Amino acid sequence: MKLLKFLLRYFPPGLALEYTQGGDVKTKMIDLLDLSAECLTGSYDRTCKVWDIDSGAELLTLEGHKNVVYTVSFNNPISDKIVTGSFDKTARIWCSRTGHCFLTMWGHNAGIAVAKFSPSYNKIGTASLDTTSKIFELTTGEELGTLRGHTAEIIALHFNNDGTQMITGSFDGTVNIWDTRTFSRTSVLIGHRSELSNCVYNFDCSLIASSSMDKTAKVWDTRMNSCLATLRGHDDEVLDLTFDNNGKKLATASSDTTARVWDVSTNFQQLASMRGHREEVSKVCFSPNNQHLLTSSLDETSKLWSLESGCCIQTLDGHTDDVFSCAFSYNGDTIITASKDNTCMIWR
Repeated sequence: MKLLKFLLRYFPPGLALEYTQGGDVKTKMIDLLDLSAECLTGSYDRTCKVWDIDSGAELLTLEGHKNVVYTVSFNNPISDKIVTGSFDKTARIWCSRTGHCFLTMWGHNAGIAVAKFSPSYNKIGTASLDTTSKIFELTTGEELGTLRGHTAEIIALHFNNDGTQMITGSFDGTVNIWDTRTFSRTSVLIGHRSELSNCVYNFDCSLIASSSMDKTAKVWDTRMNSCLATLRGHDDEVLDLTFDNNGKKLATASSDTTARVWDVSTNFQQLASMRGHREEVSKVCFSPNNQHLLTSSLDETSKLWSLESGCCIQTLDGHTDDVFSCAFSYNGDTIITASKDNTCMIWR
């Protein structure tokens, strides 16, 4: 065995070892922390709730927003604070242990679609339907800068691993790259022909992937800010996408009722097409061990797929309305689904 390189994974916290064995290149993930089993939900009832995944018990209800709580997030991996963003045009910081609201951040002129902690722990990034993003100081709630450049609603926001860079995706069809120290735009990724539905980094932030209503996904090189590939094959809008934990595969979800998996490490070819949902696939995510794919759909189900065979292993059937989100627990032994029937379900 010969070690080629190792990389730090921010969340879930871990190390990735890439090595050769018997002529093959392999990757081994080493987890660094045993994280608590808690999850967050935001709702049209204007609250955020904290749940214990193991028991399904409600731990906290965070009340105070005056409109839909559209985005929620922990400050991983510490998880002692929560940020919520609402259509009441504010974001709030809460204590995840007591539910106390530390501060409220004002400044947007329309609803907040995304609110996230910077990996450096001292900043909050928000993205709004008012076409701007903002950076706030975590301890005081002071607005540090407004990022202007998009011409339509912003629906995605992600920091890079050290928090010095941020990407935003917009209905204007572009991904903007920002320097969070100077609050300036450093690049615009142009190429989609319609609104974006999401944009994400891979885990070492060497790639950006974007999905669009133009029925394609694109993969971009963050060093050259250039498009490496356009992934074609879906017959309808691409609604979501995500990298696996190694950053070598990309999964896409589409209104054409399928999810697809693509190779993004070599030739950008389609590896699998997961067919079986009766309605659009709204969300897609890889299991922590990269062996399974999870999808949620407007057909009121989620499905678990084998990445090796592309076949459906199990259908999670129990919701009575659209399932719009799904996720694995940190250990990968539990699945959570969220539905328009006003419930979340825990599956093991």
